[in-house]
Amino acid sequence: MGKIFRFHSDVDTDQIIASQYILFPTIDEMKTYTFESLDPTFASRVQPGDFVVACENFGCGSSREQAPSVLKALGVKAVIAKSFARIFYRNAINIGLPVIVCKDLYDQVADQDEMELLMQEGLIRAGGQTFTCTKLPDQMQRILDQGGLIASLNKED
Repeated sequence: MGKIFRFHSDVDTDQIIASQYILFPTIDEMKTYTFESLDPTFASRVQPGDFVVACENFGCGSSREQAPSVLKALGVKAVIAKSFARIFYRNAINIGLPVIVCKDLYDQVADQDEMELLMQEGLIRAGGQTFTCTKLPDQMQRILDQGGLIASLNKED
């Protein structure tokens, strides 16, 4: 179980981590500024195992890999949205951050609601309801389980 941090449609990568912070040398230095323009308290309130839930087109904008990386570094368990920008989706999988499509969740939950993600089953439980979400293909799940694409490739013989 984790808490929901709810965001609107068209959250772009500059809203996730503003361009001036990608000049910092490490993700750990960047992460404290995550969502600064949308919710300046996000980085101090989010806990490992919490979730980002968004409407449509999450992660649009530039192709910066730091956007999913700061979310993962803060302990966000997964990002669930109605839809994702393609490059954000790929970057998230590459670094090992689960990104789940769920068309109905956003409209039925509020910020700070408790949520449980059953990724293997393709289910989400929140607010006394169960939602069906995208069940990741086995190969993609293995990549996430190994910490992302690069980690997965390094483990192959």
